[in-house]
Amino acid sequence: MTGQDLPAIGTPLPGPRSRALVDTLAQHECPAITARRARRAATLGAADDDPVVWDEALGANVRDVDGNVFVDLTSGFGVALLGHRDPEVVAAASAQAQRLVHAMGDAWPDATRVALLERLAAFGGDGLSVALLGLSGSDAVDAAVKTAVLATGRTGVLAFGGAYHGLSLGVLGLQGYEPAFTEPFRPITHPDVQRLPYGAPLDPARALLETGRIGLVLVEPVLGRGGIRVPPDGWLAELGALARRAGALVCHDEIQTGLGRTGVPFAGPAAGAVPDLRCVGKALGGGFPLSACCGTPEVMAAWAPSTGQAIHTQTFLGHPIGCAAALAVLRRTDADTLAAVRARGGALRDALVGAGFAVRGAGLMRAVTVGRGRALSVSRQLVQRGFLVLPADGDSLSLTPPLPLSDAQIGALAEALVSCS
Repeated sequence: MTGQDLPAIGTPLPGPRSRALVDTLAQHECPAITARRARRAATLGAADDDPVVWDEALGANVRDVDGNVFVDLTSGFGVALLGHRDPEVVAAASAQAQRLVHAMGDAWPDATRVALLERLAAFGGDGLSVALLGLSGSDAVDAAVKTAVLATGRTGVLAFGGAYHGLSLGVLGLQGYEPAFTEPFRPITHPDVQRLPYGAPLDPARALLETGRIGLVLVEPVLGRGGIRVPPDGWLAELGALARRAGALVCHDEIQTGLGRTGVPFAGPAAGAVPDLRCVGKALGGGFPLSACCGTPEVMAAWAPSTGQAIHTQTFLGHPIGCAAALAVLRRTDADTLAAVRARGGALRDALVGAGFAVRGAGLMRAVTVGRGRALSVSRQLVQRGFLVLPADGDSLSLTPPLPLSDAQIGALAEALVSCS
């Protein structure tokens, strides 16, 4: 693979090796994780759409264990913005692995973690210069919720419909994307969450905030898993102003939007809204698990100094390889890279609009409308044609491709979409 190859499908999908591995997976993985439909399909006479099993990825391409080559329009859930196996990221991680694989979190830090925190503080340039590191987006949001409780003395959280903030128990009750994720566990989720429609007029938010119960307003600057929806101009800034007047903190969940995905460092400030807290992840580690909750020094001062036993930590806090990879990502995410994201995103939008589709979003975070209730069906057809995509909602596909996506790959995607319509 070059990373910019067109699809090359040489077997029925899933191929024989993928089918065999998925059968093994079914014996050993919790059934809630990977959707496996082959046996049900055989029983019901439906299409066999078990997943293909990945073997290798480079740039904008993925190859499965059967040798089939796909164009990845997901970036692996938005992680590989710079491309799968970016050479600088891989080199940084490899060099770190030869020197120090694991340190000791809150007990004895390593130099790579110090360098990352310093670089991350400077990257946004908006004063959010103190961070709590984690391994996942859920970790980062969890840290933000804890910080808000300490800083405001309030437990109430204002979140929004369609929001996705992770599925760990500490943040599960904050998501508004899929009720089925929360319902079985509702008795042990966050007890004080209010939820309003995303992007809607803010009078209800004002009323909620004026009660004095809300300590944290948690919002995605662009709604991600909830449909890739950009709020109205000025909405984020007005929401922030209302929160601060009421003594609440604002946290932007930029786990998907941040670090260049929309063509700017962070989507919130680009929309005129600087938060008190910001959660980042996904692209931060370039494929290695790493996240951060960043805040102003004043807000983060709500955490009392450690007396030798940190009250928020984990075994792999500031993992050296993840930190080294993240440093490479931040070096790579410069003005030229951001301009390239905007250009690639514009090319993707123009090609799809030219093919007759409605497109929304920003940068390389797009949704394309394929017809009422057809998103899942079309996504499965596209996989058969060698394009990895996910539904954004029932009517639209989510497109969050890697930056190395080529014009030829974009053109082939547009043709495939037309053929599926």
